[in-house]
Amino acid sequence: MNLSFTTKRLNVIEIDASSSMDEHHQLTIALPTILTPAVVANLPGYFQGIDSIAVAEKWLANMLNECRLLMLQSEHQEVVGLLFIYTEKHDAHIGYLLAEQYWGQGLAFELLQGFINLVGASSQWHKLIAGVDESNTPSIKLLKKLAFEEQASKENGMLFFQLDLRKYPLKEGSI
Repeated sequence: MNLSFTTKRLNVIEIDASSSMDEHHQLTIALPTILTPAVVANLPGYFQGIDSIAVAEKWLANMLNECRLLMLQSEHQEVVGLLFIYTEKHDAHIGYLLAEQYWGQGLAFELLQGFINLVGASSQWHKLIAGVDESNTPSIKLLKKLAFEEQASKENGMLFFQLDLRKYPLKEGSI
């Protein structure tokens, strides 16, 4: 199942081997401006130092081998962020990031709500699991707002949240 979808302000495109060269190029060019030190501060080491197109090309190739990757475009076709999906049996571990200039505009909520609506209706996965640095208060609030439940486990300053898609669709008004 292709995971591309649109929201009010975002065009979310899954990038894979069948994607156009233009989409790959557009994402590669944008990566050094998206993966800035502030954006990747609490992310694993392989997100650090993506500061040139050559490094971005290698990073993108590695990511496409490890996970499903969705590119977020604004209504003006600018690449504004990424959504990562790592699958494990019937669960999907997700991660998302936005370029710094797009923080605080509600785009992460819009992205995740659209993604939940897409995958919740398809029952492809049983659970969505998101890890977030305990200092990232905006993401913690966002996940809770979207009905993710905080899990008891905590690793190296990371909190984990889970959304059971088998209970989807959620009751009216819960998101």
